[in-house]
Amino acid sequence: MTDAPLELPLLSGERVTLRAWRDSDVATVQEASHDALITAMTTVPSTHGEPEALAFIARQHERMRTGAGYVFAIADTHDAAVGHIGLFLIEAAGARASVGYWIAPSKRRTGYAAEALQLLTAWARELDDLDRLELYVEPWNEGSWLAAEHAGYEREGLLRAWERIGGTPRDMYMYAQLTSGASRARP
Repeated sequence: MTDAPLELPLLSGERVTLRAWRDSDVATVQEASHDALITAMTTVPSTHGEPEALAFIARQHERMRTGAGYVFAIADTHDAAVGHIGLFLIEAAGARASVGYWIAPSKRRTGYAAEALQLLTAWARELDDLDRLELYVEPWNEGSWLAAEHAGYEREGLLRAWERIGGTPRDMYMYAQLTSGASRARP
């Protein structure tokens, strides 16, 4: 984590754009708040009120201001938010970052997560201050780990009881990818 505010780039692909969250994206956050898994694993509120959704959006901008990480709304070709993706800097780990993403339930199984992850990863691999990108996926979440593999991440193993979700210890697959700089520096 850095003390300096981060500058969020605009990343565009064929069908998605990664951009800053806007107050006009509140309906996407409200839809995500109905998904118990999203609310258990992220800071999306479990209530779907507009004030709570706006507070979520404000938290994403705060993460940028504090240097905690880069957070994007995933927008479709009409610039409507369909999900969220973030690159979160791991404070105690030095040159590592964790990737997290979700897609609103009505927009799943459309390839948005895979394309967003590819865009974010291609950009993040060129960041000088990072050596390693990581993401964690529950073994049952085949769609998510297939998106990770499609974006070039390698499964490094199963982390047993890695994270508590809803008070229950959950296993996670760990996926990782080295940045361009780290790949060149390796013997």
